[in-house]
Amino acid sequence: TSANPKLSYVDRVVLEILDTERMYVRHLKSIVEDYLRAISQRLPNDDVNTLFGNIKEIYKFNSELLEELEDCSNDPVAIAECFVEKSGGFEIYTQYCTNFPSSMELLTKCMRTKSTAKFFRDHQAALKHNLPLGSFLLKPVQRILKYHLLLQEIEKRLDKSTDGYEVVQDALSAMHGVAWHINEMKRKHEHAIRIQELRGLLINLKQDLSILGDLALEGSFRLHRTRKERALFLFDSSLLITKKRDDGMFLFKNEIKCRNLMILEQPRELEFCVWHYKNEKPRYTFQAKTQEEKSQWIHHIKRLILENHPSTVPDKAKNIILEMD
Repeated sequence: TSANPKLSYVDRVVLEILDTERMYVRHLKSIVEDYLRAISQRLPNDDVNTLFGNIKEIYKFNSELLEELEDCSNDPVAIAECFVEKSGGFEIYTQYCTNFPSSMELLTKCMRTKSTAKFFRDHQAALKHNLPLGSFLLKPVQRILKYHLLLQEIEKRLDKSTDGYEVVQDALSAMHGVAWHINEMKRKHEHAIRIQELRGLLINLKQDLSILGDLALEGSFRLHRTRKERALFLFDSSLLITKKRDDGMFLFKNEIKCRNLMILEQPRELEFCVWHYKNEKPRYTFQAKTQEEKSQWIHHIKRLILENHPSTVPDKAKNIILEMD
């Protein structure tokens, strides 16, 4: 290690990348060889696929990545080059991360069955693992979102005149893009599932939810001066006002297009008011449960009013309006 303290810090980050990757690949090996094989003999094929996703693919890919990283002689630029060259391969994590909530849901269901829960616990004890299977299955989700943070540490502290510094920047950019893409795909997947659920839960809505755009927010609010609750669904282009029934269904009450929406923050601490700009009635005054919830709804409603405005609102004006919360 050089006497230069900046370089020694970079060396420590490089060692951290290597050490944590070795540990991670050991964990992947354990999932595939210790858990997947044993559980395949106990659960139906579909359940095994849901529980483990494409973990075998990830194990193979990261074993290769580790070999390549170990061939880099602890050189930060060579390490970065590895990530640039392999960046396309990290796409396999999108499938794993998107499947992960279903995997955890199935694992929870399995743990409610006494015999299956005992099998999982006994297997964990036999392997002398401190952590249960769920913690192991979480590791790929955690790992894929860590690479860009480690590369960021190298990029921040590596001397900018170093030969190949731009390769480190490329690696950071590539892995930041991977993390962003995975988060975006997870969000879209969750959104699609929720829209699918709502299709079956909304009564008397004449149009298809897919034409309303993304679901930005949903929540339940008390109507001012009544005991009535209303469930609100704020989409990219419309605010849906519904009544939640005891059976969990939502009875459609009204829709106000965001381009026609008016909002007023009430002086009473947790209240805000919405209505159609051409029609003061009905005028809805909703009471949020917390100040944070009220601020969040006001901010997003204002944002969508501006985005749906028939004429283009200059960015500077948009920012001023959005900062007025």
